[in-house]
Amino acid sequence: MIKLNNVNKIYRTKTVETLALNSINLDVKEGEFLSVMGPSGCGKSTLLNIMGLIDEPSEGSVSIGGYSIDSYNGKALAKFRNEHLGFIFQSFHLINDLSVIDNVELPLLYRKISAKARRQLAEEALTKVGLKNRMKHFPSQLSGGQKQRVAIARAIVGKPNIILADEPTGNLDSVMGNEIMDILLGLNQEEKTTIVMVTHDELMAKKTNRLVRLFDGSQVV
Repeated sequence: MIKLNNVNKIYRTKTVETLALNSINLDVKEGEFLSVMGPSGCGKSTLLNIMGLIDEPSEGSVSIGGYSIDSYNGKALAKFRNEHLGFIFQSFHLINDLSVIDNVELPLLYRKISAKARRQLAEEALTKVGLKNRMKHFPSQLSGGQKQRVAIARAIVGKPNIILADEPTGNLDSVMGNEIMDILLGLNQEEKTTIVMVTHDELMAKKTNRLVRLFDGSQVV
């Protein structure tokens, strides 16, 4: 589902050159739940951003779902991301001025579907994460765990093949963290969604199919 071939990522300024990723070769199979671990600054988020087509490798190639995206321009990349990828972030990234259901609908605004269809899909996504009764609430009225459930609903509303999660339990206590993890495991096991999760939590990582470790930009396991 995701294939990285000899991927390097170098960040350059006028005076400093930083190697963020070094010769990464990684295959993520369809329906797999993969965890990525490593110390802060080891390249985990950079790796996720490259998988998510948010950043480009300095060297190497990336293919998603059998599509080589090296030749895609910005507009084509945005369309591909919207149709195939869902993103979950540690800090939720909800829009406080929008209701829960309006936040969930956001990715669908870039698709040619009716307002009625958008609302139905958003309601279905919120039902999956157990928040249908909070549709008209605003993010400020929710707990941290509920905000992350909304973020997951937003990630899955477009029925993506792949979910990329950057520390999805990092801002939550252990009880809420386990609830969010159970939702992700359900999506993976019941709907066969491919998930790549960056985490610092060894216990969460052990619940997934496979663990990859990074150190100083290199894959060590």
